[in-house]
Amino acid sequence: MEWFSRTVDTLNTFIWEKGIPVGDEVIPFVVIALIGTGIFLTLRFGFVQLRYFRHGVAVTSGKYDDPDDPGDVSHFQALTTALSATVGIGNIAGVAIAIHWGGPGALFWMWVTAFFGMAIKYAEVVLAQHYRQVEGPDRDPTKWEGTVSGGPMYYIERGLGPRWKWMAVFFAIMLGSTAFLTGNAVQANTVSDSLHSAFGVPPWVTGLITASIVFAVTVGGITRIGRVTAILAPAMAAIYGLSALYVVIVNYSQILPSFQLIFTEAFNPTAGVAGTGVGAILVTMMWGVKRGLFSNEAGQGSAPIAHAAAKTDEPVSEGVVALLEPFIDTIVICTLTALTIIITGVWNERMPTELVLTSGDVSYVTFREDDRLIFTQRPSELRIVGGEHAETGVGAPLFAWHEAPVERFFVDEEMTRPFTGVIDVQAGVAIGEDGQRYTSLWGEAVESGAPLTMLAFQKALPGEWGSHIVLIGVILFGISTAISWSYYGDRCANYLLGARAVLPYRMIYVVMHFIGAVLPLASIWALGDVFLGVVILPNLIALILLAPKVHELTKSYFERKPWLKSVEARQRQLAAQAAGKQPR
Repeated sequence: MEWFSRTVDTLNTFIWEKGIPVGDEVIPFVVIALIGTGIFLTLRFGFVQLRYFRHGVAVTSGKYDDPDDPGDVSHFQALTTALSATVGIGNIAGVAIAIHWGGPGALFWMWVTAFFGMAIKYAEVVLAQHYRQVEGPDRDPTKWEGTVSGGPMYYIERGLGPRWKWMAVFFAIMLGSTAFLTGNAVQANTVSDSLHSAFGVPPWVTGLITASIVFAVTVGGITRIGRVTAILAPAMAAIYGLSALYVVIVNYSQILPSFQLIFTEAFNPTAGVAGTGVGAILVTMMWGVKRGLFSNEAGQGSAPIAHAAAKTDEPVSEGVVALLEPFIDTIVICTLTALTIIITGVWNERMPTELVLTSGDVSYVTFREDDRLIFTQRPSELRIVGGEHAETGVGAPLFAWHEAPVERFFVDEEMTRPFTGVIDVQAGVAIGEDGQRYTSLWGEAVESGAPLTMLAFQKALPGEWGSHIVLIGVILFGISTAISWSYYGDRCANYLLGARAVLPYRMIYVVMHFIGAVLPLASIWALGDVFLGVVILPNLIALILLAPKVHELTKSYFERKPWLKSVEARQRQLAAQAAGKQPR
């Protein structure tokens, strides 16, 4: 399996790290393509995310819904299905990682990414609705295979023409594979690992339970998925969001200083724990952009598949609903997470930590002449004297935990006995002056990812509520993401092989969920990132080429104002009902 891991790492580096060099940093081509497309579409559609935001809220509320329109779910259910996939582990762990590497200023660049992502999401969904495949009015609400199929594979083939079908097929294969991996197995693994760490629950038990839940929901198709996510998505957002909001309100005096820090660090970063040094604005920008893109999924082509199932014959009406997604996911929920981390001060706080020498959290860094930290090759050994690195000059390798160097090492949990000796990096042991061997040492270290967010909630909320809230969020987010991604994958299977492939796909999907819960998935996560990076490109090409069609549909919709007819029809219906109840 070592060759597999090396291959995946090489592909991942090529896709997500190769790009245009700017100073000492590199802007990845994928990031350039996504942000560039977002800016182009924002200008092309006249800042649609600002002009039609209010109308999107009105449509989502259901006031314009017509149950006779073609489709499988309501506008609100389509939004919650898509949000169940986008609001997830990235909102808990992704924000923490962005701040860990890029400092508080990374949040500002996440906002920028979300703003342009709203235009991308709008274009994706308008096209998905316009070019979707509708079998006919859904007379059977329990029809498991669904009556509507849509998404980038359909608007690539139908919008760009048969000559582009190869790209549509390629997209469907890549996104279907991504659904198995990032959208399913990785989510299951995160949930099972969290429950095992917190309560010692065996991974196979968690996998069996969550796989059963996923099966029970997904076997009913998008109709059942829509009903479940319409409850689950608001519930999980409320539990997690209100808890974060409580932390922010209780510490209201820190709100303005926190926003001041965010804006200051966005343009003059100085304090990133792992990746930022004085003037390293590109590091802060890149981490904010990357985590923002992963969080709201704009440009990935996944959410349009859910929105294509909405009951409407007006594509733009669902497009304005979809542009709310990045706003809710990134500007609201991610901001609450970030403020909790910044207000509590845990983002650069060092905590007593057991440093397991063979842990994947160990890395080796060194200082450059400008005091910037960079990764360095793993040394054969490190000399520690009186608990401190014997060599600390420019170029000297330093032991790091979560990419931040550990300043002092101790042999006891109370951290009263400094370690002196050699850390044998190859063997993964520390050998003291007296010959005593240690598989782990203790020291002050920083956290990252979901544990950093959990630490913020633990510090701010009374008792054990903090850790429980984050754990509940991880469980609900992980399961809901797997449920929504199952639909994305089965629409890809339906496009490639027809309706007969949908049920087998769902069965394999559930099995893969269980496998993901019980096996370590570091390489699988990286492989999912590879597929995700590859699948973005054909979608962005289609969005740029079909932008005139989106503009045409938008202009027609807002000139005709078809939603007013729905309001008038509903008023007449209510009037008729009221008249029928009058005594004669």
